[in-house]
Amino acid sequence: MFHHTHPYEPFIPKNATKLIVGTLPPPRFTSGELKPDDVNFCYGSRDGLLWPVLDKLFDLNLKYENNEAAIIQRKEFLAKRGIGICDVVESSRRSKIDASDLGMQKVELRDLIGILRTNVKIDTLLFTGGNSKNGPEYFFRRHLKSLEEDITLKVISNEVPRVHQFVLDGRLIKTVSLTAPSGSANRAIGSMELYKNTKTKNPEFNTIDFRILQYKGYF
Repeated sequence: MFHHTHPYEPFIPKNATKLIVGTLPPPRFTSGELKPDDVNFCYGSRDGLLWPVLDKLFDLNLKYENNEAAIIQRKEFLAKRGIGICDVVESSRRSKIDASDLGMQKVELRDLIGILRTNVKIDTLLFTGGNSKNGPEYFFRRHLKSLEEDITLKVISNEVPRVHQFVLDGRLIKTVSLTAPSGSANRAIGSMELYKNTKTKNPEFNTIDFRILQYKGYF
C-alpha cells in the first residue's frame, strides 16, 4: 500500500489567529512528482480551489507555478493576515493512489490540541470540509475522542457552513466547516437552495463565486 505522508510541516505565523485545517494534499506532493502549475506548498494542487478563491477574494494576483516566488506569495499573504495552515492528517495508507479522502486507511492524526496549546492566539479553526467520513471536521472529532480530557464541540449554527465552539484551558475556540475547495464538492454546492436561487437571478454565478461569498465572512 502507498504510504501517503504529509509533505509539509504546519505553517503557523506567530500572529496567527485563524488556522486552516484540511486532510492531505494529493499523493504526487508526497512523491515529489509535481506538475508545472502546481505550487510546492499547502493547497498547491493545480486542481485545488482554495488559493483561487482567496486570490479573487483578496485580489492577490497569485502565481500558479512550480517555483519559489509562488510559495513566497502565499506565505507572505498568510503572515500578513494572521492565518496558519495545519492539516489534521499526518499520514495514511492507500490501496489506490488518488486524492480521495474516503480512500485513506490507517490514518495517523496530528496533535491539533497540542498545537493549539502552543499557539495561544488562535481562536478559529477553518475546516476545508465537514463531518462526512474522513473529512477534516470528522478527524478533528476523532482526535478529541482520543484525548484523556473532556473537550466537546458545541453547535453554534447548523447551517452550512456549520459552526461549533469548544473550550480549551479556559479559551474559547470556534470551528467553521467550510464547503470544501475541491471539484468534488461542486455537486453538493449545486444542490444548495442558496446557490440555486442566486444562480437563477444571475446565470453567470458559479461555484467559485459561491465559495467566495461563503469564505469572505471567515477569512
